[in-house]
Amino acid sequence: MQRIRLRYTKRGRLRFTSHRDFQRAFERALRRAEVPMAYSAGFTPHPKVSYANAAPTGTGSEAEYLEIALTAPRDPERLRELLDESLPSGLDVVEAVEARTAGLADRLAASVWELRLDGVDPAQAERAVAAFKEAETVEVQRLTKNGVRTFDARSAVVDLESVQTHGSAADGPTDQPCAILRLVVRHVTPAVRPDDVLSGLRAVADLAPPVPAAVTRLAQGLLDEETGTVTDPLAPDREADPAAPADSVGAAVPAAAKAPA
Repeated sequence: MQRIRLRYTKRGRLRFTSHRDFQRAFERALRRAEVPMAYSAGFTPHPKVSYANAAPTGTGSEAEYLEIALTAPRDPERLRELLDESLPSGLDVVEAVEARTAGLADRLAASVWELRLDGVDPAQAERAVAAFKEAETVEVQRLTKNGVRTFDARSAVVDLESVQTHGSAADGPTDQPCAILRLVVRHVTPAVRPDDVLSGLRAVADLAPPVPAAVTRLAQGLLDEETGTVTDPLAPDREADPAAPADSVGAAVPAAAKAPA
């Protein structure tokens, strides 16, 4: 049985696609591309697809990951092309590697997020960021299926900074005041999401964007504590591929890297 790991995106209006909607679209793409999928056992067999740490509905992403199991070998790049052609524009399959190591989910330990705050003065955003970083704890509340939960949004944040004063490459420029924040956050329990950090900025500095923030995940992987980078989770599989050229191994993604165009 061959296992293939894929990186895909959620761009533009497709950021509002729920994870369940993506699952349905992806399973249809598997059928259109005639992928020789392995199926689970039981009365209702399902394609063997493992999804890892999907981004919340309403957020864009350049770094979503999943793994599929095949009953017959396929070339990863050709498979990527077929699946990409079978998915709507915005749900783009951008990388595919054969799984040669264990523990993909364990390597998704941190994320780099970009938060575009339209209508917010960059100087005001910088003051709010400074107040957030100076705080030892920042308690926020989130409504869950078990009721309102209070937790610390500060402890999971590795870095938060204002990096740009104009439009984001991920969503296009704007002539209005706009602050761009870059957030590096560990994946902890309970999960600290970008909207929790925005709630924390409101709590410590009364920062309240006039319109909802445009949030895009730029990367996710293991966090290098010394350099502040989030490493490519597919790199170990490339390194383990004897046929891969030396320069094909993915590099770490710096926390201050620009969003893809």
